[in-house]
Amino acid sequence: MALQLQQAQLGPMWLYVAAVVAVVVAALALWRRPGWRKAAVYVLLGAGLAWGLTGWRATVFQAQRMPAAWEGRDVRVKGVITEMPQPVARGVRLRFQVEQALSLQDPPQAVPLPQRIALSWYGDTPTQGLRAGQRWEWTVRLKAPHGERNPHGMDWELWSWSQGIQATGYVRHGPRDSPPNWLKQTGYAQVAQWRGHLHRAMQAPKDASQRQRDSFGVVQALVTGAQSSISRSDWQLFRDTGVAHLVSISGLHITMFAWLAMAVVNLLWRRSPRLCLQWPAPVAAAWAGLMLAAAYAVFSGWGIPAQRTIGMLCVVVVLRSLGRSWPWPYVWLGVLTAVVLVDPWSLLQAGFWLSFVAVGVLFATQPQDRNVPDRRWRHAGMRLLREQAVVGLALSPLTLLLFGQISVVAMIANLWAIPWVTLVVTPLSMLGAFWPPLWTAAAHSVTAMVWLLEQMVTWPVAVLYFAQPAWWAGLAGLLGCLWLVMPWGWRWRALGLPLIVPMLWWQSAVPPWGHFDLLALDVGQGSAVLLRTQQHSLLFDAGPQWSAQSDAGERIVVPGLRALGVVPTAMMVSHKDRDHAGGAASVQQAFVRMQWMGSGGVPCQAGQSWTWDGVRFVVLFPFEGSSPGKTTKSNATSCVLQVQSHAGSRALLTGDIEAAQERALLRAGADVQSDVLLVPHHGSKTSSSTNFLNRVQPKVAIVQSGYRNRFGHPVAAVVRRYQERNVNLVSTPSCGAAHWRSWSPESVLCERAITPRYWSPAAPE
Repeated sequence: MALQLQQAQLGPMWLYVAAVVAVVVAALALWRRPGWRKAAVYVLLGAGLAWGLTGWRATVFQAQRMPAAWEGRDVRVKGVITEMPQPVARGVRLRFQVEQALSLQDPPQAVPLPQRIALSWYGDTPTQGLRAGQRWEWTVRLKAPHGERNPHGMDWELWSWSQGIQATGYVRHGPRDSPPNWLKQTGYAQVAQWRGHLHRAMQAPKDASQRQRDSFGVVQALVTGAQSSISRSDWQLFRDTGVAHLVSISGLHITMFAWLAMAVVNLLWRRSPRLCLQWPAPVAAAWAGLMLAAAYAVFSGWGIPAQRTIGMLCVVVVLRSLGRSWPWPYVWLGVLTAVVLVDPWSLLQAGFWLSFVAVGVLFATQPQDRNVPDRRWRHAGMRLLREQAVVGLALSPLTLLLFGQISVVAMIANLWAIPWVTLVVTPLSMLGAFWPPLWTAAAHSVTAMVWLLEQMVTWPVAVLYFAQPAWWAGLAGLLGCLWLVMPWGWRWRALGLPLIVPMLWWQSAVPPWGHFDLLALDVGQGSAVLLRTQQHSLLFDAGPQWSAQSDAGERIVVPGLRALGVVPTAMMVSHKDRDHAGGAASVQQAFVRMQWMGSGGVPCQAGQSWTWDGVRFVVLFPFEGSSPGKTTKSNATSCVLQVQSHAGSRALLTGDIEAAQERALLRAGADVQSDVLLVPHHGSKTSSSTNFLNRVQPKVAIVQSGYRNRFGHPVAAVVRRYQERNVNLVSTPSCGAAHWRSWSPESVLCERAITPRYWSPAAPE
């Protein structure tokens, strides 16, 4: 299955069907043949069956994708809200099951839309509110799922695929649109309705402070599994201190719930001799605990940690009911296989690996002496300390590979946070469903926990950031850490230390002296470009700001720089527009020693220049003495930067200058000729004038814009100008992040072409 997930493009369906049929026929033919070779053959047949079934499912699902002809067009749809709506910046996000889709033309025609879509409702919601199970009829504008693609960044298209979503969009409810029509409340998605009812009942008081609101969001997440209720600042704090697993529905919470349910049922069952004669109390308690825990897991969202926990509990309960037992690897591998069979794409999710590796390590490293009295407080404390050290060390390579960081304080934080969340926060949160004042107590306990975590994260080197290593270095580091935690002598464990070194010392390749490379990040409708020399780096613009709580600097730029092992020497913000400067504050907060130039820092001025590692940087615009007036557009003040390698290759970064500034540069006699051009103003019709392009003579031009953006960038007329001059024009929506190198000035490499996958749009050739 993992092999099939590496395919760049899917094959025809008949190929996968033929593979499944061939495997089944071969297995039946070998069924009665003896010999040791049969086991090996069955392993190969099993692999072929898994590959064929996964490909078959993928082709069926891909056939239901969003029709390209209907992207960006208004459609009238009728259907049901299938999940609890999630509040987001400026609106609400919801899942919708399409029952009918019609065009707006007269007469209306049926539109072949995917059944499951994700919608956003911006602005004030209807008076009756948006609830799971409601049937609505409304006008929507849809597009295929499309996310930014950057080195080591999140694959949002994969996430949409794994969730069964093949179209995203928003509800149109303006004065010129047909009004949304609420039809009725149905009995569909009953569990989601219960979750929504409980989630609404757990809202913070209206006069609560922001900290109290954030704490109530953590309580909501613990009870209903609504991870979006946790603020971004709290998520970052929990990740930095290594306790993020405690504030989501983890296996620990479900196991605790099952244990409590078993204890209560066992106590009550023993009070009835008649029931005990029919079914032993331990067996009845085990099955009751399993069923109640499964109900809680389904209610809270049925994530991968929940699936793993319920699967393992189910195997253990069944075996004990039959009077049998399996070695732990059989249980572990059996549940892992079941989870992957149900959802092959879970292999590419961080939660899958963190959950199964943590449990597997705990099983494998249990002490052999079973006579240790673990019930005593002293031994229980030592066992908790040991388990935290084992899990923390074993998962460090995974957190580095998945998130690019290692929390040094995680072990200390978990020592007190695990019992605090397990014994205080979670019980109060759950019992609040029966007595709501307990939710306030739970929120106060979250506030106390956050305060202590905030103190810990300020400690020196509380969090270490590393460049994300190559797969072989990461695999070696994982094996080395697993070797170190095995229950062997220290002489044997020490053999794992050399395997860890490549992972920690890994650095991405840097340009040779006198050369530089350029990485135009995919940040949507905005701009962020990384320029690297041998020992220095410059960030030109920092991406857009999407809301008061979210910007590209925090979500894309900073994680991308850290994954590459880059600490920028300086940042130049071309001008103050939000799509260029929106992420600057987040970048500055992450790299406090970085020099800030341009808007918000040392102003740009034509003639400024410096040299790093044999590479020359020159500011060409704005000119000396020109100060923007009150009516001057911010685009007219954009910094224009030219970078030249020792061999003469050049890059020209233009911000949002328009035709007037382009003419001013030419009149001033600026030598703008360059090999690669960051297309001015994202390819708007007011820029990239004919004379300017004739003087620049670029071989490569890069457009940073949003997918199907409302401005139409790059406009068709501008695209034609570049095509007429045989310029290799690439845009980030189809290319992803664009890589350009001064020692190979005629070529550009697209991130989507580096790691192509069948669930993502193909990069241009």
